[in-house]
Amino acid sequence: MTTGETLFTDHTRHWRDNRFVYPVVSRRSKGVSIGINLNPDKVCNFDCIYCQVDRRSESETTFVETEDLYRELREMVEWIVSGKLFEDEKFSTTRPEYRRLNDFAFSGDGEPTTFKNFAQIVGQVAQIKREAALDDVKMVLITNASMLHRPAVQAGLEILDESRGEVWAKLEAGTEEYFQKIDRTKIPFRRVLDNITAAAQRRPIVLQSLFMTVDNEAPPKEEIEAFCERLVEICDAGGEIMLVQIYTVARRPTEDYVGALTSEQLSQIAKRVEERAGLPTEVFPGSA
Repeated sequence: MTTGETLFTDHTRHWRDNRFVYPVVSRRSKGVSIGINLNPDKVCNFDCIYCQVDRRSESETTFVETEDLYRELREMVEWIVSGKLFEDEKFSTTRPEYRRLNDFAFSGDGEPTTFKNFAQIVGQVAQIKREAALDDVKMVLITNASMLHRPAVQAGLEILDESRGEVWAKLEAGTEEYFQKIDRTKIPFRRVLDNITAAAQRRPIVLQSLFMTVDNEAPPKEEIEAFCERLVEICDAGGEIMLVQIYTVARRPTEDYVGALTSEQLSQIAKRVEERAGLPTEVFPGSA
């Protein structure tokens, strides 16, 4: 039997026969998120050592069966709004306060902004949200920020801005060396920082910062200090960061030398972010 606590760590991207749309009960969103997976082909330009999916591709996601995605999305909205989702065994123990639709989240088996028609999908999801009279429900882009400079992605961000949207960007390093160690990509760290800064200059953003042990060693103190310096630089450049989410590994990672930090270690990182960068934080331990 799935418990309400294990739901928080069971973020499988499969739901029955769906290929693109899946429900997740999320501590960070404090409700049910409708996940929209634009990368069922597992295309991603990062190969993070903590990721559940072991892959790396330099290509783009070029094709998504959009009509199937929209059909799955409309069905999922009806399931959640009607309460049918919570009759399912997996979701039957969901706490009452989490039995609410919080957001539509572009988050899947790869970087969603690698899909070449990203703006088109965002626009149609916004339309489905309007049709269902869900004006108070957010749209969230969970991104590694590597593609935010592309005009097609910026067009999608403008639609998000008009549709109660938020950008949740990944940042979990302070130096190029550590960035490459954790995220394993050909994308330079500077591009990610520049893209996050530019996005935050246009709208308030959330940063998702996952810290972990590597070979039983926590992130070096110097790396946490460098991370805080990057936050300060973003803010000094006119970027607005409304929240830094500090969390750790909650599911089995790709690499077996990766482990979870303790609640105390996460709290210490959050404390340093608040002291040095003056930013609000939330801490999410590896288990509920």
